[in-house]
Amino acid sequence: MSTSTHDPQALLRRLEWTVLKRLDGLLHGDYRSLFRGFGLDLADLREYQFNDDVRHIDWNVTARMQTPYVREFHEDREVCAWFIVDLSASVAFGSGKTGKRDIATDFVAIMARLLARHGNAVGLISHDGTANTLLPPRTGRRHLLQLISQLQKAQGERAGGQMTDLSVPLQAGWNAISRRSVVFVVSDFFSAPGWAEPLARLARRHDVVAVRVHDPLESSLPDLGLVTIQDAETGEQLLLDTHDRKIRDRFAQLASEREETLRRLLGQAGVDAMEVSTQDDLAETLLRFSALRQLRSRIAAGSPIGAHLIVRSGLAA
Repeated sequence: MSTSTHDPQALLRRLEWTVLKRLDGLLHGDYRSLFRGFGLDLADLREYQFNDDVRHIDWNVTARMQTPYVREFHEDREVCAWFIVDLSASVAFGSGKTGKRDIATDFVAIMARLLARHGNAVGLISHDGTANTLLPPRTGRRHLLQLISQLQKAQGERAGGQMTDLSVPLQAGWNAISRRSVVFVVSDFFSAPGWAEPLARLARRHDVVAVRVHDPLESSLPDLGLVTIQDAETGEQLLLDTHDRKIRDRFAQLASEREETLRRLLGQAGVDAMEVSTQDDLAETLLRFSALRQLRSRIAAGSPIGAHLIVRSGLAA
């Protein structure tokens, strides 16, 4: 899935043949199953009648009135989608043929194509570690190719010896996205602290999905002898003896602790999350996510308590 050719047209054609056709066959054209909370605007409340869908019961009103009330909706099929994409230096990493930047670009391209072919507008906020680039939401294939081109040409930069601050593009999203939208935040989440609150604030206004791009080598070190590890953003280097089992175990422990912290912060922010690994099949990941979103929506619709899900390497939490 390398994007090294920097040819948006070629990339899009490849994804249409290898991913989109598979999604069409398995989703049966129901692209809306990838999203929740869209296409339905609350119109009115009325008393429950026989044969009403119990999932539309408003439990808060029912408790106050002491009789069942249901929500009525107007349908709006148009979806406005934004992609907030972290293209900082750490996203350039990859231990195999496919890097994190490649898989992030592929994800955004296929999701944007899926939306755009139904006439929905897609917009982009990309962040290279120091500055944001914004493409307002538009429709059409030409705009889609422009969006892909922006992802391909952006080069992650070291942020003056500091880690990327993911709160910067998240704040840009808060300022730029006024209409209720579905927002995909695509990042490896290697960031300075402080991004969780801007993410939660964004999620209170929009349907936010955190898409974490990940490489397996970031979770465990193989036995390679003496190796020099360099932080892609700060430039800091460290010499490690990977023959030492204690060092490998400590590396895995720190990675596991970071995973738990990340899952906790995403849960507190109230967003759905999916992990896209450089070794995963993108179509299969999207299908798992779609199926679990539908299941979660059915469960949450009948309860006053919300729910969120995390899809990671084929598993859900």
